[in-house]
Amino acid sequence: MEFTAKFLAQLLKGTVEGDQNARATKFAKIEHGKPGTLSFYANPKYEPYVYTSEASILIVNKDFEPKQPVKPTLVRVENSYTAVAELLKYASAQKKKTGWHRSLRARWFPFSTHFGKNVYLGAFSYVGRKVRIGDNTVIHENVTIGDGTVIGKNCILYPGVRIFPGMIIGDNVILHSGCIIGDDGFGNAPREDGSWEKIEHLGNVIIGNDVEIGSNTTIDRAQMESTIIGNGVRIDNLCMIAHNVVIGDHTVMAAQTGIAGSTEVGKYCILAGQVGIAGHLKIADHTTILAQSGISGNVRKEGQVIMGYPAFDAKQYLKAYALFKRAAQE
Repeated sequence: MEFTAKFLAQLLKGTVEGDQNARATKFAKIEHGKPGTLSFYANPKYEPYVYTSEASILIVNKDFEPKQPVKPTLVRVENSYTAVAELLKYASAQKKKTGWHRSLRARWFPFSTHFGKNVYLGAFSYVGRKVRIGDNTVIHENVTIGDGTVIGKNCILYPGVRIFPGMIIGDNVILHSGCIIGDDGFGNAPREDGSWEKIEHLGNVIIGNDVEIGSNTTIDRAQMESTIIGNGVRIDNLCMIAHNVVIGDHTVMAAQTGIAGSTEVGKYCILAGQVGIAGHLKIADHTTILAQSGISGNVRKEGQVIMGYPAFDAKQYLKAYALFKRAAQE
């Protein structure tokens, strides 16, 4: 894909300083800028690279004042970081696939299955009965979509996604490779002899709008009713969401985090890497849980930053750790 400085200024509502016809065909970090590439400058610690960059086009903030001569053509915008995010989204949309893979053009699908406009269906993907798929959704290769599932508009399902029957997925959802939506929850009842009786899970998973779920993350269906992922949620790779969990709107979760069954996580929470949360708990809105923390009780007060196991106020934890470390050295 090729961009000119003039086009970028129009797309990003900016202005050009230099050659309006300067062209770039690739993106590059500012420290790796070469002729024909497009870079951006946002973090002040990277300013030295502005003066050594060989990139053809450099996106900068409108108020940036160079202290030395600059080789690239500058495209000045209100916020270079958000402008680049917008540009990457635009570039990704231009590459979006439509239509069906040639191996599927003569394939029969149940009459009860409905495909919206401009849906792309990749090779070796399976779509069950009574499935509804919204407009402009892209389903890559080797995807399985079970009977009765509803998928909204403008979604992307990357290769190897598995969706069990009866799931509900909103608009603008991205499911990365290998993630599994709606498998059995981990439910077992003890028998008198010490063995275990499997508990069937007959509920589903409901995923809201504007959600992104990383590779090899699993979200179990509910035992009854629904496991719920709110609007705007971001879940990283290799996370585990158990049955009947509720994740509030716009909460983010880093890799290797696990949440046990029937726990409710509030809105706008941040769960760092390898956080573990026990079952049947409630986590207040705007809670930040730092990496490798374990939550064994309810978090009732909003806006806390907590860490440790069992987790408590992060500042208090660091003071306690300093005392613990000092005691070990005595």
